Amino acid sequence: MTSYTVVLEHEEDGRYSVYIPDLPGCTSMGKTKREAMANMREALVCYLEGLKKLKRPVPRPRASFQTLRIAS
Repeated sequence: MTSYTVVLEHEEDGRYSVYIPDLPGCTSMGKTKREAMANMREALVCYLEGLKKLKRPVPRPRASFQTLRIAS
C-alpha cells in the first residue's frame, strides 16, 4: 500500500480544496472535508490509471507534513 501526503485547504467560500504535492495536477474539491477527501480518493485512482495507460512511472511519495508555528 502506498500513502501520499494530502493538503486540505479551507476556501473563503466555505468549500475545501485538496491536492497531492507529489502528483502535480491531482486535485479535487468538496463542500465538506469528508466530501473533499472522498473526491480526492476518486481523483487519485483516475490519476494513477492515467499514468499506467500512458506507461509513465508512478511517482513515489516524497512529501511530508509538518506544522511551523510563529508568534503573531
